[in-house]
Amino acid sequence: MIKRHFLLLGAAVLVGLMTVAVVMRLAFADDGGARGGQGGPGGPGGRAQMVSDVAAELRTFSDEIRVIGVARGQRSLNITSPTSQLITEVHFRDGQRVRAGQPLIELQARAEEAEVLQARVRVAQAESQYERYRELGERGFAPAQMIEQFRTELETARAILAAAEARRGDRVIRAPFPGIMGLSTVTPGTYVAPGAVIATLDDIDVIRVDFPVPARLLGVLRVGAPLTATVDSYGDAPFTGRIALIDTRVNEQTRAVTARAEIPNPGVRIRPGMAVRVAVAQGERQAAAVPEAAVLYEGQGAFVYRIAPSDEGNVAQRVEVETGAVADGYVEIVSGLNIGDRIVGSGLNRIQPGAPVRTADAAGPGPRG
Repeated sequence: MIKRHFLLLGAAVLVGLMTVAVVMRLAFADDGGARGGQGGPGGPGGRAQMVSDVAAELRTFSDEIRVIGVARGQRSLNITSPTSQLITEVHFRDGQRVRAGQPLIELQARAEEAEVLQARVRVAQAESQYERYRELGERGFAPAQMIEQFRTELETARAILAAAEARRGDRVIRAPFPGIMGLSTVTPGTYVAPGAVIATLDDIDVIRVDFPVPARLLGVLRVGAPLTATVDSYGDAPFTGRIALIDTRVNEQTRAVTARAEIPNPGVRIRPGMAVRVAVAQGERQAAAVPEAAVLYEGQGAFVYRIAPSDEGNVAQRVEVETGAVADGYVEIVSGLNIGDRIVGSGLNRIQPGAPVRTADAAGPGPRG
């Protein structure tokens, strides 16, 4: 009986000790959690977080008009036939550079050639008669009226010959301006109809790009202003040009005016039909700037974390900033920062306002919790 009482007493003591242990463990856990919420890593008064820092620096910015246009050759033409006829000669190769006036296509011209031969015979006969009667007139054997009649017949015959030769010339299609021939599928013996495209001719040593500009910018836009252009096919490689012309009319629906850019095209890298992004710079200014990665945007506003000294070391101070232009990976800071202010450069999503921070170039380690 006594032995049973001792066993019950021991079990009760063991249960009591276990209960005390659980209570103490919970109490310490709550205390540690409270301390971690106040001074744990990343919180105010806690362990300093290592960050990269950058300084706001002075950089040059400019306002830009950025638009998209379509590339066109300085002169472009579809080579077509004026009549239904067979092609007898092709005088160009695909992709060949041709000069102005160079023959490209010859069409069958049997009837026109016959007309030329007939007209030449008439001219020869009229010349012979005129010369004979002119000599007779000089001797006094032919009246002046008859001589004038044969001179008129000669001029008429020559006019008929010129018309026949012109019709014969219409059967030879020539390049109206220098340029590069496009792809073609015609060969001698191909039958072409009026208006059918035989080949294309483009003068693309200089590319033209027409693009719309808001009418409110007419005061700052000027002919001759420099511009830069990029094409997706060549990444960010810039092409430089100028504004060659500004249209005389403003579109009543869009309230925009069309400007024309001319861009030198060495190596004919830009082809007609390509989409071209045009940027026209309007004035330059210097302002504080920070890397794009150092700026966080929230709604309509933006902010950075400025590294500010405190009694316990450096802390991350959230600062609202007004941003401006973006160029070459930097954001213009209109207000909110001064030149030389140090800010957190990366890892902004892990920073808490007022949290202690430590930079790699700091003189000593930051405070530790």
